[in-house]
Amino acid sequence: MLNELKQQVFEANLALVKYDLVTLTWGNVSGISREENLVVIKPSGVEYEKLTVNDMVVLDLSGKIIEGNLRPSSDTPTHIELYKSFPSIGGIAHSHSTYATIFAQACKEIPCFGTTHADAFYGNVPLTRFLTKKEVEENYELNTGKAVIQRFKKLDPNTVPGVLVAGHAPFTWGKNAGDAVKNNLMLERIAFMALHSLQLNPKLKLLPKHLLEKHHERKHGPNAYYGQKNRR
Repeated sequence: MLNELKQQVFEANLALVKYDLVTLTWGNVSGISREENLVVIKPSGVEYEKLTVNDMVVLDLSGKIIEGNLRPSSDTPTHIELYKSFPSIGGIAHSHSTYATIFAQACKEIPCFGTTHADAFYGNVPLTRFLTKKEVEENYELNTGKAVIQRFKKLDPNTVPGVLVAGHAPFTWGKNAGDAVKNNLMLERIAFMALHSLQLNPKLKLLPKHLLEKHHERKHGPNAYYGQKNRR
């Protein structure tokens, strides 16, 4: 079942290691088949060097395991909640990458200081609120997803493909599992650049809006002209 999607999700999880976005087992990637309303995700706590494509777990949108012998990632309810609320996304990546997690722990959004940031995220990378004690004690991972959705009430997940969960770490998403990991990598790089830019200039101001719009639109807008047409 879903052999192609399982292979994509498996490779995307290994890409977290390739790009140095995870330590030990601190991360996971999932993908969704919108046609079948089934999610494929990494199993919980399995070391990446031991991970195989057959370890991938298939679930429905209620969280019921459809295929797989291992427990799915503990973050599965967060992934499912995001898939339900963001119908345009096809993959989700969660990591505890160093610099993005620094911003999450400091409870600071990542400001858009430059065009590298604008190429990937339209404006600051948002930060959720802290969960309440009750939200942590009851359905913690589900409520993490709800906090992300609440933060995106006035934001477009297609132009801002990621979030920092306060005190926790980043989640990113994309058109598929591989795209979600790519956005996780870009998030980590812009977090690194933002932190060091602030060290050099603590009074640094945001990138002017006309530059933000130009760089984002030339890659992602209706008249985008970055890259090649019909090239795989």
